[in-house]
Amino acid sequence: MKPKATFRGVVLRTARPGASPPRPAAPVAAGPARVRVGREVAGRGGKGVSVIRGLPLDTAALEELAGRLKRLCGAGGAVRDGTIEIQGEHRDRLVAELIRLGYEAKRAGG
Repeated sequence: MKPKATFRGVVLRTARPGASPPRPAAPVAAGPARVRVGREVAGRGGKGVSVIRGLPLDTAALEELAGRLKRLCGAGGAVRDGTIEIQGEHRDRLVAELIRLGYEAKRAGG
């Protein structure tokens, strides 16, 4: 059977026969979430993105929140590894919206 997906010449395999199922995510701490909104340019060709870390949400809820925040900023973005990335410099607007939604968000970085 021919593998279906490749990425830059590397064959991506889904689940191997006999492999253990993926482990569930670690449980979230019971205290208040430390939501930080920072700016990163590393690995993006010099383009800045606003990165939101520390949200105590599962993947589906992160996707929904990311859509709402992208519409608010009028920009694109993505959810990667439990963080939300919004294209451009929107930290102040994002912090204000997250506080309005009930999260204890703070601006990180300079």
